[in-house]
Amino acid sequence: MGAPIDPIDLVDVDALLSGDERRWRDSTRELVHAHVLDDVEAWHDREHFPTELIEPIAAAGLLGMHLDGYGCAGASAVSYGLACMELEAGDSGIRSFVSVQGSLAMHALWRYGSDEQKDRWLPDMATGRAVGCFGLTEPTAGSNPSQMRTRARRDGGDWILDGHKRWSTNGTIADVAVVWAHTDDGVRGFVVPTEAHGFASIPITGKRSLRVSAAAELHLDGVRLPGDAVLPGAEGMSGPLRCLEEARYGVVWGALGAARSCLETAVAHATTREQFGRPIGAFQLTQAKLVDMALELNKGLLLALHLGRRKDAGDLVHVQTSVGKLNSTREALEIARTARSILGGDGITDRFPVMRHMQNLETVITYEGTAEMHTLIVGEAMTGLRAVHVASRP
Repeated sequence: MGAPIDPIDLVDVDALLSGDERRWRDSTRELVHAHVLDDVEAWHDREHFPTELIEPIAAAGLLGMHLDGYGCAGASAVSYGLACMELEAGDSGIRSFVSVQGSLAMHALWRYGSDEQKDRWLPDMATGRAVGCFGLTEPTAGSNPSQMRTRARRDGGDWILDGHKRWSTNGTIADVAVVWAHTDDGVRGFVVPTEAHGFASIPITGKRSLRVSAAAELHLDGVRLPGDAVLPGAEGMSGPLRCLEEARYGVVWGALGAARSCLETAVAHATTREQFGRPIGAFQLTQAKLVDMALELNKGLLLALHLGRRKDAGDLVHVQTSVGKLNSTREALEIARTARSILGGDGITDRFPVMRHMQNLETVITYEGTAEMHTLIVGEAMTGLRAVHVASRP
């Protein structure tokens, strides 16, 4: 037999990356090793997002890294995906912070905001001096966000916002919220400073998944905003849905980072843990599990890379992003579960990252569109038949 093959990169995906893409990947991996891995289990236990991480993450250029101008790095979609993968290999909550900051809040401002809104917020958000959140999901409007009940009404030259958003990542640490609401002219987005009178963020506690994440409910009780607080470039549901599409792309890569961490842990354990006089990796059933995990990870990486290349070329369509998100999250969760079985009883302890990743992936497979919704999106594209009935506005 020749030299051992890399058990994580069986088909040499690394050879398909450019030098710049590798630099983004490697620098993000170094950041995770230096600032995340030693403390992440404690953060998870405490249900705590470490705000001290914002400075090194910003210094690494990761906030809004795929946007141009305003102090953003202007990196490629593939580079951004690789960074998401490395961040989620640390923890889904850390990647989620970067995704919401850059792909939801910053992207909404960058794509739909006025020059004044961009100048006011984007430079500070790129450097981490300001944190953003995104208010779309509501207690009664999840997979069907058009059913939102948050309202914005005119009062002279001002807007008055009333409503209740839920599952807003970064909500408890945000300086600005991009909030979507029904108006007399359809759904519009609003730039809401969190210091505004009548705005409140309440942490969502008791989570058994994505615990290293500052998830919040946003309450808007007569929040008065100036007339220019509306995002001028977004009208209707296409605005928030395109922002979700941007964030969803990062999940395609991010889930694979959690999966890779689980596979690395399983391989290391299988080659060192002995039972019946030999390493458990010498048994056929264990090898079958490891091979299946590695195959799905490598196929997922090739798919993510292909989608990233299409995105960089301007050719990626939303159905393809749904294919990627559905595949990555579903297979990553299965990899985590299989890795846990290889680790046996120790797999449920914090000696290993596997159970934490498994818990997180139970959320990742749900947010940015559930697995069921992405299945139906792909099914409609394949058949031309719509399986989802969209109810009218409440």
